Amino acid sequence: MHDRCLLYYITDRTAFGVDEATRRESLLEKITEAALAGVDYIQLRERDLSTRELELLARKSVALLNDLRAENRELKTALLINSRTDIAISVGADGVHLRSDDISPREVTTIWTKRSPIVGVSCHSPEEVSRAAENDATLAVFAPVFEKNYAPRTPPRGLAQLSEACTAKIPVLALGGITLENARSCLDAGAAGIAAIRLFQENSIAGIVAALPQFGSRYGSEMISQHQP
Repeated sequence: MHDRCLLYYITDRTAFGVDEATRRESLLEKITEAALAGVDYIQLRERDLSTRELELLARKSVALLNDLRAENRELKTALLINSRTDIAISVGADGVHLRSDDISPREVTTIWTKRSPIVGVSCHSPEEVSRAAENDATLAVFAPVFEKNYAPRTPPRGLAQLSEACTAKIPVLALGGITLENARSCLDAGAAGIAAIRLFQENSIAGIVAALPQFGSRYGSEMISQHQP
């Protein structure tokens, strides 16, 4: 097990309220909460939004995080945009999170000219994690370890495959049915941290962070700082 646990919050604004205005306001509040609590990464994953609407929400999220960083230079939360490298570049996000069948991380770094981006990749097998590492990904999110609430027919990969995936030379974060009760088993298997939607959205993020002080990752905040604007 490593020195510090990386935390990766994946957004889902549809869980907040019944009208769109409430959803977006609540999501921005949750992003603020996550940053202030010390979450390492936030993936803006709102896949149902149009390109224009996603860009507007992403721009607001970037502005919000920039304001928080200006107030407190110690805040290091990085914002990644799900799949849309074009939007991530346009709004000045810290990076992008790629699907397993997306363009390669190396292609992203080629077109991202202003600075070195953080590039996360969704992976569902140890082989996919190895490919992500070979193609210069910053990190991999391995799923589903236990279960995937929004895709219940996807069989869990389990701790053995997670452990195998974690032999790659990039941080591997565990996703899928992660709870405070099973997070330790993921980290014991070699994960550099945990990724989740519900764990963060349905609980006090500060409470989650406080419950994990003994967990760790050799890839802590020093890696993130290398990618900050």
